[in-house]
Amino acid sequence: MPAEEFDVGIKAREAGEDGAAAPAGRGRAGRGGAGAVAVPVAETRPAGRSRRPTRAERASSVREAIFQAAATAVGEHGYWDTSVNRITELAGIAQGTFYHYFESRQALMDELLTHVGMDLLKAMGTAVMGASGFYEIEERGYRAFFEHMRKHPWLFRVLNEAEVAAPIAYSKYVAVTTAHYIASLRRSVEAGEIANYGEAELEALAHMLIAARTALYRRYYRSTRVSRRQIDAAVAVYMKLVRGGVR
Repeated sequence: MPAEEFDVGIKAREAGEDGAAAPAGRGRAGRGGAGAVAVPVAETRPAGRSRRPTRAERASSVREAIFQAAATAVGEHGYWDTSVNRITELAGIAQGTFYHYFESRQALMDELLTHVGMDLLKAMGTAVMGASGFYEIEERGYRAFFEHMRKHPWLFRVLNEAEVAAPIAYSKYVAVTTAHYIASLRRSVEAGEIANYGEAELEALAHMLIAARTALYRRYYRSTRVSRRQIDAAVAVYMKLVRGGVR
C-alpha cells in the first residue's frame, strides 16, 4: 500500500483543518473473536429492490473480509499462529480465493497493520476537529486512541507484534504516524503554543508522547478490572505531564 493511501485524509489543513495521525488534527488548523467475519452487504435501492454488486465491489468486500479476519485471528492467536486456513475460515472463503488477493500469508501480514490502522487515525482525526489548541487536541486525541483500542482489542496485538512479524507494515505505520505527530507539534510551535522545543527536538518529543500512551494502555486499558475512574485518572496524569513538560 503506497504511503499516500495510508495518509487517510486526516490532513484537512487545505480547508482550514489539518488532521495529524498521532494526536491527529488541530481545531482551527487541525492537526489512528470467534465466528466468521461478515462480508459487507450490497447497497439496496430505496424501493427495496437490491442491485447486484459490481465485480469491483465484490472484490473490495472480500478483501476487507480477509483483513478483518486476519486482524481478529492475530488478536486472539498472534501472528505466528494465524494461518491461512484460520483466516479463510473466519472470512468464510475458500483458500483458493485467498490466494487470488494475496500471493502469500506474509504478503497479507505486510499490509495488515497499515490497513487496519487507518480506522484508528480516522477516529483520532474526527475527535480533534474543532479543538482550540494543543492541549485540547492532545487530550481529545488521547481519549480517541484509547476508545478505539477498547472497541477493537485485537489492534494492540496487531501493532505490538508487527515489529518482528510484519516489519514492512510496522515501519510504514510508525513512519506515517510519527510524521503526522511531528507536523502537528510543528504547527503548535508556529502558533506560539509550544515555545521550549526546537525543530530538532520534535521527533524525539513525538516518540516520547506516543510511548507514554502505549505504556498507559498496557497498564490501564487492557485490564477488564480497571474502572472508568481509574482511566480518567490516568488521562489526568498524562495531561498533567503534557501541560507541565510541553510548553
